[in-house]
Amino acid sequence: MPERIAIIMEKLRGLYKLRLFEDGDPYRVLIRTILSQRTRDENTDQASEELFAVYPEIDDVAAAPEEKLQKLVKKAGFYRVKSKRIKEVSQILLEDFGGIVPDTMEELLKLPGVGRKTANCVLVYAFQKPAIPVDTHVHRISNRIGLVKTKTPDETEFALEEMVPMEYWIELNDLMVQFGQDICRPISPKHEQCPIADLCGYYQDILDQKIDFNRK
Repeated sequence: MPERIAIIMEKLRGLYKLRLFEDGDPYRVLIRTILSQRTRDENTDQASEELFAVYPEIDDVAAAPEEKLQKLVKKAGFYRVKSKRIKEVSQILLEDFGGIVPDTMEELLKLPGVGRKTANCVLVYAFQKPAIPVDTHVHRISNRIGLVKTKTPDETEFALEEMVPMEYWIELNDLMVQFGQDICRPISPKHEQCPIADLCGYYQDILDQKIDFNRK
């Protein structure tokens, strides 16, 4: 399995440029990740850009009227819940953490609206600490190609941590997200363009079904 994972990671490295450190400010990474929950990247980007254009610092967000926050993050969806969350998180960070985003899983999970995926994103994208954020892409792809057989993102995270060498942890999410958006899509994956089709259990099952059909 480690050899298979190494091949997969090298193939993905050859396809995509890492975006890990394009904006590594811990506070912005945290808020952006909260806004990204259950929405598309382009919506997150727009909501984050509009938010930080008006309220660029943690103090600004903490003191902002919730109604104004709702308007700024509306593109991210679930804007009433998310605006409340980012305001509350900002206030807690100022009151309990001196305005500094914590860099441990234990402390991050104490913040409202922060689960394991969000915490792992902050560890990777803000602090470059080895962690495996498991979003819908990582969960789907890992199961689809046969690395894991899990039902929840948390189960996928723990399973991947057991088998993936730590040297790949920081890169895994970014590469798989790009791969999931580009080729290994939820519907109509582009098998003919996939660089790891020969290592994919899902694709091999499709080929086997075609062979059985032709024999009949």
